[in-house]
Amino acid sequence: MRVKELMSADIVTVPSGATMKGAAGQMLHNGVGSVIVMNDGTPAGIITEMDALRVGYGTNRPFENVPVWKVMSRPLVTIEPSKTIQTAIGRMEKQGVKKLPVVSGFDLVGMLTMSDIVRNHGELLTEARNLESGHGSRDPDEWRGNDD
Repeated sequence: MRVKELMSADIVTVPSGATMKGAAGQMLHNGVGSVIVMNDGTPAGIITEMDALRVGYGTNRPFENVPVWKVMSRPLVTIEPSKTIQTAIGRMEKQGVKKLPVVSGFDLVGMLTMSDIVRNHGELLTEARNLESGHGSRDPDEWRGNDD
């Protein structure tokens, strides 16, 4: 299964000039756990709920005085829509992240989260069983996960 099959195309972004108050407001308003920080139309970083908690706990500064560019995680760990879910899981494990912005070239096209993967675990297990029994894809990259 490919990233493009599980990713969400609904992406919440904030400009690099935004404050943590704006980023937290976007997360709350949209019911998401992260926002992508954009710089001149290009994804530059990510702000997560955990980042917001760290700022709230670790500083006495009001959120409106904390720019997102000082807090965002970077470099941004991304994945392409054509990569396999196995590759995405490996990248998440290796990089210690739970969310992967999906990019095509320099364009942000979606978001894949660990929650997306867990939510679809039944379908992924069925695919794995089909591959194991020889009834799955004949594309070696699909069943080996060798697309990195």
